[in-house]
Formats: sequence, C-alpha cells, structure tokens
Amino acid sequence: MCDLACETLTAAAERDWQLPAAGLEWTCWETVEHMADDLFAYAAQLAPARPSTTTHVPIGWRRHREGGPALTIYADPAAGQAGLVQTLEACGAMLAVMVDAVPPDRRSFHTYGASDASGFAAMGVVEVLVHMHDVAAALDLSWNPPADLCAGALARLFPDVPTTAGDPWPTLLWATGRTTLPGLDVRASWRWDGTPR
Repeated sequence: MCDLACETLTAAAERDWQLPAAGLEWTCWETVEHMADDLFAYAAQLAPARPSTTTHVPIGWRRHREGGPALTIYADPAAGQAGLVQTLEACGAMLAVMVDAVPPDRRSFHTYGASDASGFAAMGVVEVLVHMHDVAAALDLSWNPPADLCAGALARLFPDVPTTAGDPWPTLLWATGRTTLPGLDVRASWRWDGTPR
C-alpha cells in the first residue's frame, strides 16, 4: 500500500505540493505528512508491552500553522518532496513491522475505541488510500488502489457499510465521506470501527 503511494507520489515530484488537497484545508504536502504521521502513531500505539487502552502514547505533537494538521512526524522541507516520500515510506514500514511483531491479543488506544494490530493495519491502509485520493485529485494523478486492499479495509473497519458488487474503491470513498454512491448521498459524518473481531 505504501509502496504504491510512494511510487505515485514520486512520479509527481516536480509538481506543486503546496496546492490544497482535494476536499481538505491542508496542502498536498501537509496531507502526505499527515499520512506518515498516522502510520507512525499507529505503530507507536502498538509498541509498548502493556499499552494503554484509554489514552495515546504520550508523544508530543503540534501544528505548523493554524488549520494545518496536528503532527508528531514532519519531513525536513530542505529534503524536498523526495524526502517527504521517504518519510512516508519509513513510517509505513514501521507500522508493517510492528503489526507483524506484536502478539495478536495486544490492544491499544484509538480515539474511536481500543483496537488490535489488524485494526491499526486497516486504519493505516484507509489513511493512505483515501488521503492519496485527496492528493492525487489535486495533483491530477491517477490513483486507483487494488480492490483487495479496499475490500479488506471495508470489511475490517466499516461493518455497517453496505457491500456492493464490483469495485470496492468507490464504496471506501463513500464510507469516508468523499463521494456519492447510487442512491446514497455523501456521508456528512462517519467513523470506522476498529474494535477487535
């Protein structure tokens, strides 16, 4: 998932990433930083031997500007867009390693409720897939992620979302408030369910 995102972003390295990402108040740069930050944060939540199920690991965060994302992980602007892509890749690898390393019964805090490694993995997938949609739309890039990733994320995090025949990608975009589906308006509010299954 991160490999495909990084490959897509690398192809757009010469474009202006200070444009607003589609549907967001954040720039494309900030949105990619947000993706990296979420992947890092999910890995960090799973890392302690006895993680809290009531609060985050107390890693500090801040905003670079009013209205920007609250982040712990930032890419060095001097490294340019290639450096930002490498930051995303590194954070994705950290989450992947952590998901594979922790015991399956480990539970840790998330704002939407305590989750397990498979839940945090699915959250990471959703963050990258849908925010890449936001960035790709702004940068005029093609972004159509693999159906199996979309279907897996829907099954794990959105059990309330009606399944539709065909491509699960539009359904994931609808589940996260980004588009309509036949007979369904854009969701005004949404949240996933990372509860361990």
